[in-house]
Amino acid sequence: MTSVTSIRIYEHKHLGGHRITEHHHPYYQLLFVLEGEGKIRLDGVAHELSIHDTALIAPYCPHSVLSDSKLTLLVVAFERDALDPEIVDGLMREVFADSLVIKMNSFTGSEQRQLLRKMLFEQAAQESLLGRLSLKILLSQFLITLARSVTPVSSGSQAAYVHAPANPLRAEKVRKYLDTHYFEPLTAPDIASKLGISTRHVNNIFKEQYGLTPMQYLTRIRIQVAERLLAETDKSIISICFEVGYDSVSTFYRCFKAETNVSPNTYRKSSTHQET
Repeated sequence: MTSVTSIRIYEHKHLGGHRITEHHHPYYQLLFVLEGEGKIRLDGVAHELSIHDTALIAPYCPHSVLSDSKLTLLVVAFERDALDPEIVDGLMREVFADSLVIKMNSFTGSEQRQLLRKMLFEQAAQESLLGRLSLKILLSQFLITLARSVTPVSSGSQAAYVHAPANPLRAEKVRKYLDTHYFEPLTAPDIASKLGISTRHVNNIFKEQYGLTPMQYLTRIRIQVAERLLAETDKSIISICFEVGYDSVSTFYRCFKAETNVSPNTYRKSSTHQET
């Protein structure tokens, strides 16, 4: 590390039988598995590594990495001072106080890959103020997404994170993703590709669990948020349309009326009248 506020991203390849002997360093590391499988030992506890898994290594934590086959890691090394103080207090000292391995689901793994791509792009521009600021913001977003998108379960003195492939859990992961990404331009193939299964299969497992297809659920969530904004704020309809993920006002009107049987204007007037 070149300075106390630096962030560095680099690739680390492990060939079959390659081992990084136990060591430690005075800064944080994030190890994101791009491909392959291996093991990492953190504070004497061994953890399996596979694609999309992320290991967060706290400063001075003894650790080693071993792989019997090809293992490619993307490493993000950073100092605590590279982060906003609120991130340090709220995440690094609370959620990430100890080193751990996080088993990523396909949705979070895909999102993290995109953030890492952006970080690599901005790293090339670190000589500029905008490049350095962008890199810090993206790192913070990576850590927030990491903390928000996984479910911890007790495993001895370590926090472990699991992803089960059962259909109900797949459906639940889709639902949680839609609950927090409804404002994005999502399509049925987008959702299916994140799970690595067909659109038809995603529709079947989701409908079995929730009685709706993912796209029908997405529309319902968007309209529910729009209803709240219409009733509780004075935001314009075009602003609400934009906020809940629609690019076309006519599409928003059509979807809103299909869900509520009234137009957004009528809904707002009715809500205001009920309050008075």
